[in-house]
Amino acid sequence: MQVIRWQGSNLPDEEELRQKMQEQGLAPYSWSNGPGDTYAVHSHSYDKVLYCVRGSIRFVLPDTPGPEGIIDLEPGDCMILPAGTRHSAFVGPKGVTCMEAQRTPARRPQGQQ
Repeated sequence: MQVIRWQGSNLPDEEELRQKMQEQGLAPYSWSNGPGDTYAVHSHSYDKVLYCVRGSIRFVLPDTPGPEGIIDLEPGDCMILPAGTRHSAFVGPKGVTCMEAQRTPARRPQGQQ
């Protein structure tokens, strides 16, 4: 699992993140949830590449003890979740919009697990 924090001085917009993901060979789509929405523990058969566009969301990895198992994302932050990683999600108080894409493990860039 990898988290990349947004380093820009200005918050990114959705189109900027979409272009960044497309340059990586991904086919992103966006989704939104209202404040307090939750996702039960689940996993995916693909690597999940996710950028937080607006609002906030917390991912909890039940198989990773301690603070390493809690990932809070804010605008511009990226999370790369390997296939098969169990996780749940909790949307922040202002809701959330995310840009997400699936990446098969065979398409991982060099050096990424």
